[in-house]
Amino acid sequence: MLLNEIVKVLRSSRYFQHKHDISEVLSCLSKVMPINAENNILIGDDCAVIPEGDGFLLFAIEGLVGEFVREMPWFAGYSGVMVNVSDIYAMGGRPIAVVNALWSEGAINAEQILDGMARASKAYGVPIVGGHSNVRSNQGQLAVSILGKAKKLLTSFNARTGDKLLMAIDMRGKFEGSYPYWNASSKASSERLKNDLEILPLLAEEGLCDAAKDISMAGVIGTSIMLMECSKVGANINLNQIPIPSDMPILRWLSAFPSFGFVLSVRPEHCEAVISKFKDRFLVCEEIGVINDTKKVTIEYEGDTEIIWDFNSSSFILPPEEN
Repeated sequence: MLLNEIVKVLRSSRYFQHKHDISEVLSCLSKVMPINAENNILIGDDCAVIPEGDGFLLFAIEGLVGEFVREMPWFAGYSGVMVNVSDIYAMGGRPIAVVNALWSEGAINAEQILDGMARASKAYGVPIVGGHSNVRSNQGQLAVSILGKAKKLLTSFNARTGDKLLMAIDMRGKFEGSYPYWNASSKASSERLKNDLEILPLLAEEGLCDAAKDISMAGVIGTSIMLMECSKVGANINLNQIPIPSDMPILRWLSAFPSFGFVLSVRPEHCEAVISKFKDRFLVCEEIGVINDTKKVTIEYEGDTEIIWDFNSSSFILPPEEN
């Protein structure tokens, strides 16, 4: 594909649009949940951050798309726990427990969802401690919330001009049917999953990185855009440097929502050490771009360059007045 075609498809994708919708939601809620730098509570990160003692409580929630719950109930249940766990680790934390809100058409239709949740709870060593259920609904729905704690933070607000943008991902997976979910988790051992994720809080605690975000439904490019916007910077991303499975169509990979995938903004002097942490665990980590002060995100591909988002003219997830 030509670069301008890739940019057009990504911008118009439902996953970019879902993320862009966050801007309107935050605008409506801004009067009761303002971005508050004085109290270190910044809206736009993977988790809400609540200072506590010498660390931070991390609080997050994920809602699962209705058609996903209906068509892949076991993996939807598994993913409800998995993506929350990823949010906590993406911010340098470790998970404590999850709760859920479940709706289903009868108890029997909730069994696969609950079994998937239980499997993920065991795999990641994170207990399910309560929640809400309604098995007399006319459709299945699932939301899962998580609590964690961090000693030092990785946040979306610390990317700096001159940093290198790294992509870390577990390539030992496969797509789940026609969905964008790159599953490298459900067949892996609990020990591997937990030790792989432990890299993230260790990077924060060792002072090797302070800015990261887990790759979400918007894919690596959309997630990078969110990271840049929160940090009020820009970036140049080279698609030719993005690690990709052999024979994989690039557009499908750019839309992938991986079970283990992160973008990190790293000071140049720490890049080698950060990359080696992932590679020591047989995970792929590569430099895919450079942070700059343009407040524009540009991408390069096979000699061409295109602006995919310009924060000077349009916000992505933050309210316009905050961008």
